[in-house]
Order: sequence, then structure tokens, then C-alpha cells
Amino acid sequence: MPAVTADTFTLSHLAPAVGRARAVKSVTKGPQAFEGDGFPVTRAFAGVSYQDIDPFIHMDQMGEVEYAPYEPRGTSWHPHRGFETFTYMIDGTFQHQDNHGGGGIIENGSTQYMTAGSGVLHIETPPDELVMSGGFFHGIQLWINLPAAKKMTAPNYQNLAGGDVELLSSQDGGALIRVIAGEIDGHVGPGKSQTPMTIAHVTLALGASVSIPWNPEFNALAYTLAGQGTVGEGELGGSAAPIAAGTLAVMVDGDRVVLTADKVQDARNGALDVLLLGGQPINETVVAYGPFVMNTKAEVVQALEDFNYGRFGQIPDDALQPFHHRH
Repeated sequence: MPAVTADTFTLSHLAPAVGRARAVKSVTKGPQAFEGDGFPVTRAFAGVSYQDIDPFIHMDQMGEVEYAPYEPRGTSWHPHRGFETFTYMIDGTFQHQDNHGGGGIIENGSTQYMTAGSGVLHIETPPDELVMSGGFFHGIQLWINLPAAKKMTAPNYQNLAGGDVELLSSQDGGALIRVIAGEIDGHVGPGKSQTPMTIAHVTLALGASVSIPWNPEFNALAYTLAGQGTVGEGELGGSAAPIAAGTLAVMVDGDRVVLTADKVQDARNGALDVLLLGGQPINETVVAYGPFVMNTKAEVVQALEDFNYGRFGQIPDDALQPFHHRH
């Protein structure tokens, strides 16, 4: 799992975390599905109430999958309105284009934020050379809600290279923390979202443990990308709960998040990798229909009408096309 790596002993270290450790409310395992033109995903938030994930809406783990030549898949052109997308490519390459001038390559630890706001058309697809060669593909796409006052904000785009993330480590060097958005212990990530939040990718060595200060006003979610360990403080049977690849832990009530890697991991990854995220709940009614996330049914109907009548704009003349449409 490449993402961004570093020598943890040369990085800034977390200060000792104080306060109460977050308790584990639930641990769920997401089902497998297919997205776009057929790439495999794990539906990370399936079965979890919106109140527990607010301000987030939806999250897919894309892959992990090793593609043979001509197997990689993406999406066709499609609309969005009323939220932001956060695409984090851990391994592999995606290219993006939208009809408001946003675009670029997302690869190996880089992140793309797209504020759909009032409406965009966009496409995400593997580049031709990756389609022809095949290769490894692993990433995350997260949907972040916008409050009612910002639903119709102008579309915006941020492309963050892997080297832009803020890196720090646990006090003993056993955990690498990549702060992608928001703040941890005074260390601020480069991602700028419309809703207050923190997103970090944490890698723990065999048997390592880390206690991460967490804004008590934010919810706290830990999604396991690879490996196995525990979340919460205490021995099993106490307040700690086991986690493994594909599970989402919801944590409540506290000032810090505790993650611990098992002393034995699978040979391929050799570590526990967790996407840690949380934000300030918006506490508004959500009505979602496909690619539209609004506050009322009438607003969803309006979004459908606006899309059908071309009010989201046109696909640009130099548009990317899914590979299979060209051959």
C-alpha cells in the first residue's frame, strides 16, 4: 500500500493525547458491489445510520484489485449536485475531467476534491496506458454533504499531490499519520472543505498503538483499508473492538481515538492501515437520489429537471471518454 511513506523517526511527533478515549458504538463490514463500468467497490457506510456519519453521505473503497491488460474500468460522464466528492488514490491512477475546467491525474497518494455545488458533469476513468498494461488499483471515494446554505455554491476543484499532505508520527515512531484535511494536534492538512472535518490515513506497524487527539464536536469513523487490530482503549472484552479490512468503526463521546495493530498481519501489507475521518454534523434533513444530495424531494426533482434540460452545462469538446467507447 504505497500512498505516501516516510521515516517516522524524523517526523514531528504527536503530543501525548489527554482526555477520554472514544468508545466504540458499532463495527460493521461493508458489502461488495460494482460501480461505474464495472470496477469493484466495498460500500463502507452500508447499514450505518446517517446520524452516525453526518456530514458524510457515502463512501466506497475502490479495489484493491490487480487488473490484467484491458480490464481497468472507470465511469462514464454523469452529474452531481449538492455535495463534495473526495477521491483518494492509494495505489494506481485515475484521470478526472469535469465541465467547469477541473481535471487532472489522481495517483499514488494524491487526492482530488470536487465541490459539485449547483451542478457539474464529470468523468473518472483510467488512462489509456493503464488500461493497456493493467496494474494495481486501490482508492477511496467519499461524498461529503453541503449544508443547505451552500448547496448551490459555485463548483470548485482541488488537486492535491501526495507530497502535499501533512506527515507526523506517534511518539514511539510506530504509526505514520497522513493528515489530508483538517487538523490533528496542530498539524493542518491541505484539503479545504466547505464543512469542518478531519481526514487522515494512519499506518501502524506490527503491534503498534497510537492515541490521536480528536475534536470532541466531530463524529469519529475508522475504516480499515488493510490489516487487522483494535479500535478503542483496553483489552478485548473491555472497551476495545476488533477491526479488519473492510470494516467501519463508529466511535462516540471522547477527546481521542485509540488504534492498535495486531502483532501478526498478513504478509502482503504487514501493517494496519486505517482511514480516520470525522466532521461537524450538519444536522439537516437529507434527501438523496442517485448523484443528487439535497434537503427536500422538490429540490431533487428540480435537479433532475435541470439535468434533463441541459442546465448543468455541456460535455466539453475535448472530453475524455471511457476506454471501451473508443475501441
